[in-house]
Amino acid sequence: MEADAVAFARSRPMLENTQGWAAINSGTRNMGGLAQLAAGLADAFSALPGELRLVQPAPVEAVDPDGSVRVLEHGRHLHLTVRPEAPVQMLFTGHMDTVFPADHPFQAQQWLEEGVLNGPGVADMKGGLALMLAALEAVETTPAAGRIGYEVVINSDEETGSFSSAALLAQAARGKVAALTYEPALPDGTLAGARGGTGNFSIVVRGRSAHAGRNPEDGRNAVVAAAALAVRLAGAKGPGLAVNPARIDGGGPNNVVPDLAVLRINFRPASQQEIAHAQTEIDAAVTAVAAAHEVKIEVHGGFNRPPKPIDPGAEKLFGLVKQAGADLGLDIGWRDTGGVCDGNNIAACGVPVVDTMGARGGAIHSADEFLIADSLAERAALSAVTILRIAEKGAA
Repeated sequence: MEADAVAFARSRPMLENTQGWAAINSGTRNMGGLAQLAAGLADAFSALPGELRLVQPAPVEAVDPDGSVRVLEHGRHLHLTVRPEAPVQMLFTGHMDTVFPADHPFQAQQWLEEGVLNGPGVADMKGGLALMLAALEAVETTPAAGRIGYEVVINSDEETGSFSSAALLAQAARGKVAALTYEPALPDGTLAGARGGTGNFSIVVRGRSAHAGRNPEDGRNAVVAAAALAVRLAGAKGPGLAVNPARIDGGGPNNVVPDLAVLRINFRPASQQEIAHAQTEIDAAVTAVAAAHEVKIEVHGGFNRPPKPIDPGAEKLFGLVKQAGADLGLDIGWRDTGGVCDGNNIAACGVPVVDTMGARGGAIHSADEFLIADSLAERAALSAVTILRIAEKGAA
């Protein structure tokens, strides 16, 4: 059964699909491109049984440099449900968006050398979507298919934090024995193991304007208060918490005490305990700076990606993937990484997940991004065998 599934998976038109989908610009803010790609993906994934729909994104707010809050526009998310009554339930996820907007100079594909394709999103993660589909199509040809129920979520906003798809991911993860996410593996096939978390905040500081020469004492300098807040929060860093005050928007003419500033800051917690620590530091800093500088402070944002440890369930799933790889002649290893992805959100739901089941490639998020084309068939086979063995065991 496994051999037939592997042969079927390897025969699917994965490179053709990858190149076709990569030819469509699907930067997270390109609504037209995302709509075109979502339609193409819906057509391709409709080859699988079940109910397929394009889900409206949840509303997401953003803070502009002037301190105003607006709703961000996002593309629809693909959601497929197959055999929800089956005894073994799994989740498969990917994303259709890339980091390259419609006006980015990196739009075309080219072969760097034989078997190495350079192009926007070819590894991250249109190649991953192509091999996910091939693996699921292969599983559907086997006698084991009836035992396996699953959901597929392909969101449109992963590259900007999955804010509009977080609830959909959490709902789809409910009750699953395991999940596979199709972020790219490293060029040598190494997978991502444990991941830290991340939190992004926009902190609006409102002071009071005044003439910088005539009556500066009547002003309340929002830029100075935002800077004090940045310095204080930067001091909260430690071995398990990285803090990066990244930008302060605000200010104006040199002769005016600025009455508005927006601090953009990122936190990278290694554990849930560090998230609690960071939140305590934020609350204390806001209270202290507001009092010391006599300003009003509003905090927007939150910790959108919880840390993803290698717990016993994840360790067992990684071991299953490793053994499946060994039986296919692949040496599968993994290592911890500072990056984040939807695997963080899935793990936070208590579901074991391997989140780099995609193609081998590298230089992602740059114009040097590349896909190792032979890895499409290789990794589709790995997924197919992994899924069948989970079905056989009834769990990861």
